[in-house]
Amino acid sequence: MISVRKIFPVRHLAAAGLVAIVPLLAVACGSDTTSTSAATNSDTSSGTGTSTDQTYAKDTLTGTIEIDGSSTVFPVTEAVAEDFRLYEQSDVRVNVAISGTGGGFKRFTTGETDISNASRHIKEKERDQAKENGIEFIEMRVGTDGLSVAVNPDNDFVDCLTVEELNKIWAPGSSMSNWNQVRSGFPDRPLRLYGPDTDSGTFDYFTEEINGEAQASRSDYTASADDNVLVQGIGGDRNALGYFGYAYYIENSDKIKAVAVDNGNGCIIPSPETIADGSYTPLSRPLFIYINVARLERPEVMAFVNYYMEVGAKLTDEVGYVAADSSIYEANLAAIK
Repeated sequence: MISVRKIFPVRHLAAAGLVAIVPLLAVACGSDTTSTSAATNSDTSSGTGTSTDQTYAKDTLTGTIEIDGSSTVFPVTEAVAEDFRLYEQSDVRVNVAISGTGGGFKRFTTGETDISNASRHIKEKERDQAKENGIEFIEMRVGTDGLSVAVNPDNDFVDCLTVEELNKIWAPGSSMSNWNQVRSGFPDRPLRLYGPDTDSGTFDYFTEEINGEAQASRSDYTASADDNVLVQGIGGDRNALGYFGYAYYIENSDKIKAVAVDNGNGCIIPSPETIADGSYTPLSRPLFIYINVARLERPEVMAFVNYYMEVGAKLTDEVGYVAADSSIYEANLAAIK
């Protein structure tokens, strides 16, 4: 059964009825959920950006914009889509789905979607797929995430884990199944793991930074493309350990407990400050959206991307991530002007 995911941020839920959550069939290795917002209206590969200086009067545009990809970037893009409907173009529909970064790129590079949410850079093989299909794209950075390690709030013995300990837990072939195997002094209790599936950019980033190679991980854990499933699992299992994007920790801090990470310079807890200043390493990472250049010829897509860059910093902060510097948003806009 595909779960209906929770929408971020909470303030958007006040506008009841503005967003319909529609479950879709599984894409690749993970479940794919779509949020549909009826709405008013940098890296460029294989070509240059579309040039336009057009502005659009409120409620003058129609059409549908298809977006898929990262569950981490989803809260930001969904918040933008909701506000786009409320304040700009109420007759444009923005369908925001979740299939993981890899699943999103599979659709994006074959032309199924207009925009792809991503918690990592596009891979070379994905670039090649786009090129084969004649798809030019622009990469836009929209913020920074601090990938968060979490345990159940009833866990009173884990406040910090070293990068080495995380590696021993998650490395390919690891057989750790008890907390007392992680560190001397930890209790004799089963260790149950939760994490993103293999189509997730979060999975790619965590495995590369902790295990030294993207996709290198033990496989005997509860996996999901939906971070809320992971949150629910950890919140209901006193022996759990897992990881996901920072916004999901912030939204559920009453149900789970964040674990500080020690990379050799002391235990650092993820926060907007430690993510922004770079001290929360190695688990801070950039967040992106990818735009199909040809789709920018459609006024509703151009209007949405412009709006995203105008309000993205505010909404990125609001959902719990760290906004990109204003110069980055300006460069993103310049790429499509």
